[in-house]
Amino acid sequence: MTHRLMNQSKFIKTARFWLTVIPLFAGGWMAAAAEPFFFIQLTDPQFGMFTTNRDFVQETANFEFAVAAINRLRPAFVVVTGDLVNQVGDSAQIGEYKRILAEVNPAIPVYNVAGNHDVGNVPTPETVAAYTNRFGPDYYSFRRDGFVGIVLDSNLIEAPQNAPALFAAQERWLKSELQAARDERARHIVIFQHHPWFLKSADEPDQYFNLPRERRARYLALLHQFGVNDVFCGHYHRNMVARDGSLEIVTAGALGEPLGGSQSGIEIVIVRNDGIEHRFYDLGEIPNHIDPGQNVRDAENPSGPGNEPRATTVRGNL
Repeated sequence: MTHRLMNQSKFIKTARFWLTVIPLFAGGWMAAAAEPFFFIQLTDPQFGMFTTNRDFVQETANFEFAVAAINRLRPAFVVVTGDLVNQVGDSAQIGEYKRILAEVNPAIPVYNVAGNHDVGNVPTPETVAAYTNRFGPDYYSFRRDGFVGIVLDSNLIEAPQNAPALFAAQERWLKSELQAARDERARHIVIFQHHPWFLKSADEPDQYFNLPRERRARYLALLHQFGVNDVFCGHYHRNMVARDGSLEIVTAGALGEPLGGSQSGIEIVIVRNDGIEHRFYDLGEIPNHIDPGQNVRDAENPSGPGNEPRATTVRGNL
């Protein structure tokens, strides 16, 4: 009996030891659960579009309203997915965009994305260099709590013919960055770009608002290979959500001039360990508070009940 009790005692001590040690080792393989957070996507502020470059009064009003909402809601970061201005290189439009952007609380990072109205429908090394001199790199990555954001210059994918070296360099970088994110065991690898890969289906015909099938299939295969599930983009000036298997393409409506009967607004995205949730809010619908622990569809809506969002999607087990 004494021998049996001693063995049981030894077993209990051994079990306690491993229960203590195993989580320490596991920490090297798997990061601890991160707190949920949210970010805001703006797209196509496009200073000058409302009046075909005669002025940008309405764009100023919309952007200042959005910046006030950003400073009130305090997201983890903001991404502006392209077409910052309407006319490539227009100093007045660029100056107004940057003036208002500077009003964002400095504690909130803002990430710019190049649109076709920023570098041209067929970019050149010169137009890309002009953009990067004003706004920073046209492709890069950023990180937060296991979230890896990868910003692409989709203009180079749309029309690489006048900048083939830049196109090839970005593709090499993307493969390397995806591998790095996988090696880091990133919880979410999210792509931000201006053009949608597609609007409705991965094999849809080429058109102005999507990326060419000639290159689309290769890139989609790459994103699937590395477990990318979310792409946020703009360009369409309307809301559209489409899927290719596990990959979701979120095309947000414009902060600037809307098209197709849509309204100007912003996308609010909640990031949790097990999924990403997003909702587009018209400017008049933006809530007064976002709780990342609450479904974004349930957030306070100043416009009142019954005013449903135009694009709400929940990914994962939220």
